Amino acid sequence: MKKQQGFTLIELMIVIAILGILIAIALPAYQDYQVRTKATEGLNVAAAAKLAVAEAANDNGGVDKIKTADVAYKFTAGDTKYIDTIVIGDAGKITVTTRNTGATAPIVFELTPTTNTDRTAIDWACKGTGGDKPSQLPSSCRPKAT
Repeated sequence: MKKQQGFTLIELMIVIAILGILIAIALPAYQDYQVRTKATEGLNVAAAAKLAVAEAANDNGGVDKIKTADVAYKFTAGDTKYIDTIVIGDAGKITVTTRNTGATAPIVFELTPTTNTDRTAIDWACKGTGGDKPSQLPSSCRPKAT
């Protein structure tokens, strides 16, 4: 007599159930990762704006003396797929607004400059808002847990 080989129906159903559980856990995390990656482009594109703020701070004697008109920077919305606007305000504050990231609400970053204690460099603080949940924001811009 030949011995039958193969999987039983129960074994196949168990494997499919395990795969279903793993996919149910992994899919939301992957979607958050995609949104976060697209939004992080805003921080990378804002590097040029940071440089413009640093130059204006050097010319005007500090970041606290910067006015919007002092900064020579212009962002064109068509330059990137995921960034809607980059605006530099008074005191060198940079606001980055995203688009088409997959989040229901646009993700907005506020980069605030401060001169470090020995006045040799500018430190940047990032505050992010928008998106569907904090996990969609880059870790450097998420609200601090209390």
